[in-house]
Amino acid sequence: MAILPIVRIALYCILWILSLVLLGLSAARIHYTENLSPSDPLNGGQHFYDPVIAELLATSIIVMLWSMFAVHAIYMRCNQLVIHTFGVECIVLSMIWMMWFTGTAIATSFWGNLGWCQQYSPCRLLTGLVAIAWIGWVLLLLLLGVALVHTFIHRAWTEPMHGHFYPCDSFVPAQASEYSQSCLAS
Repeated sequence: MAILPIVRIALYCILWILSLVLLGLSAARIHYTENLSPSDPLNGGQHFYDPVIAELLATSIIVMLWSMFAVHAIYMRCNQLVIHTFGVECIVLSMIWMMWFTGTAIATSFWGNLGWCQQYSPCRLLTGLVAIAWIGWVLLLLLLGVALVHTFIHRAWTEPMHGHFYPCDSFVPAQASEYSQSCLAS
C-alpha cells in the first residue's frame, strides 16, 4: 500500500485547488450581488446575496483547511493525536461531502440550465461555479471511498491516517521466512 499515501496527497491537492477556485467564484458572485447598480435588472437593482453561495464559500474554506491538514498529516506521518486517524478522516470527509453536496444540489436546482444567458458574465460565473462544485463533489466522493475501503479492509479506524503502519506492506523478501509466512497467511 505504499502508493496509497501518494494518491491521497495528490487527490487532496487537487481538491484544495478546486476549493480555491470555488472560493473565488463564490466570492465573485457575492461581490456582484452585493454591489448591484440601480439599473441592473437582477433583483430590481437591490443588493442581496444568495445563501447557497455563502454556504459554498464556507464549505470551500473548510475543505481548504482540511485538505492542508490532511496533506500535512499524511506527508509528515503524524500519529500523535486522535484527529490523525482514519476514523476521524472518514467522519470529517463524510460531513464535508454532505455540506458540499447540499450546496451543489441547491445551486444546480437554481442555476442548472443557464444556457440561454451565456452572453452575460454573471451567467457564465454561475455555470462555472456549478461545474466546479460538481467536480469537487466527485473528488470528495472518491477520497471518501478510498478512505472507507482502506479502513474497512485493514480495520484501521484507529490507525494513523498516513497509512504507513502495516508491517506486511514493508516486508523485505530476504528477511525471515517465519515473518513472511505470517504476512501471507493474513
